[in-house]
Amino acid sequence: MATAQPATDDVFINCPFDRDYAPIFRALIITVYICGFRPRSAQELDDGGQTRIDKLLNLIDECRYGIHDLSRTELDAANGLPRFNMPLELGIFLGAKRYGGKAQKLKRLLILDIEQYRYQRFISDLAGSDIHGHGGDPVRALRETRDWLANVSRRQLPSADRVARTCEAFLADLPCSPPRSNSIRKRSPMSISSAS
Repeated sequence: MATAQPATDDVFINCPFDRDYAPIFRALIITVYICGFRPRSAQELDDGGQTRIDKLLNLIDECRYGIHDLSRTELDAANGLPRFNMPLELGIFLGAKRYGGKAQKLKRLLILDIEQYRYQRFISDLAGSDIHGHGGDPVRALRETRDWLANVSRRQLPSADRVARTCEAFLADLPCSPPRSNSIRKRSPMSISSAS
């Protein structure tokens, strides 16, 4: 693992990459960017000469902030097992924060899940952590992320309402925008009045 100081604007996004999660993933990426940070994820890595775990270790090493969504814990239909990638990457991030050098100890993280306390049923060692629920709603995930970034960075950021409007406008302007059924609006309208 590299020993460079984590970039102060880099945010590691550890989340599912499946089609159902795509609206939340888009909301997270756009929110991080609108707030003046640089979103990073395992999807940016495509180096066949490096193992996936080494890619993740380097990425986590380089990021000061981390957003970890544990909302995918159900059993996979094909093999009857859950996917443990997100909890593993959260553990690596926590380990870097705990056991890394001075710069790594400055890491800050947001843990998301469908429900705020659901994690107690499958990863009870996180007891005492502040888990934020998004209910599967991209707007709630956007708001939780924006508010967390404002809190941990102590920067003056655009309001959550403004971030939501900008996100919606950006997605609407995309020339190859996905069909509405797979857009950020999939589970709830982006309108501010419907956000919780």
